[in-house]
Amino acid sequence: MQTERPFVMSIAGFDPSGGAGVLADIKTFEQLDVMGLGVCTAMTVQTESRCLSIEWRPLDEIITAIDILMKDYPVEAVKIGIVKDTLFLEKIVEKIRSHHAEIKIIWDPVLKSTSEFSFFDLESLPLLTDVLKQIDLITPNYNEYNVLQQHDLFNTSGNSCAVLVKGGHRNDKTGTDILICRGKEISLEPGQKDSSGFYPKHGSGCVLSSAITAHLAKGENLEAACRKGKLYIEKFLKSNPSLLGFHST
Repeated sequence: MQTERPFVMSIAGFDPSGGAGVLADIKTFEQLDVMGLGVCTAMTVQTESRCLSIEWRPLDEIITAIDILMKDYPVEAVKIGIVKDTLFLEKIVEKIRSHHAEIKIIWDPVLKSTSEFSFFDLESLPLLTDVLKQIDLITPNYNEYNVLQQHDLFNTSGNSCAVLVKGGHRNDKTGTDILICRGKEISLEPGQKDSSGFYPKHGSGCVLSSAITAHLAKGENLEAACRKGKLYIEKFLKSNPSLLGFHST
C-alpha cells in the first residue's frame, strides 16, 4: 500500500459530465496530492447545464462499499455529497464513525441543483439535528443555509458542527464565504476584489468541499483548510468561460 499520500473518500453521486459528484471530487483529490477513493450514492443523467434523472443506489450497497474500503485503507477524511434523505446520511456517518471515531467528515448538503432538480428529501430536514453532531463541517451555499436555518438546525446547544456558508449566491459581498465555528464567524474574502474573471461552474460546490477535505487530511486546521480550498476553487472558476472547469494547482 502506498504511504506517500493520505487516503480520502468521496461518497457522492455519479455525474456523467464529470463536472460534479465523485468524478469531480477525485479530480480535485489528485491535484491536491491525496489518494482518492469513491463510493457512489446515486446514478444521474445530466450535463453541465441540466439534470434529467436520478437513481439512488440501495443504502445497504453503499454501506458495504464504505465498510470494505475503510477496512483496507487508512482513510483520514471523508467528503459526502448528494444523499437521499436524513436516514441515508445518518447510516453513512454511523458506518464511517464505527471505523474511525476521529475521522474528519465534511458534508456538502446539495438540496437542489442549479437547474432546480431536487435531490434531498426536505421533509426529513427536522431529523438532521443529531446527525450534524457527528459531522465536522457542512458547506451549504447561501440559499441552502437559509433553508437549513429555518429548521433551527444551528441553534441547538451542543451541536459541534462547523458551517461554511458559500457566498457565490449572495446578492451582497458576492464570493465572501462565512465560516461559523464554535459561535465565531470568520469572513473568507475572495482572493481578488474584481470578480469579472470568475465564471459560473457546474460542480463548484463539490470541488470546494473536496478541496477542503483534502487539506484536512493533510493536517491543516479547519480555517486553514477552508482558506486553501477557497484558493483552489477560485483557480477553478477562472479556468475557462464554460460551465465545465479545468482542475489545476
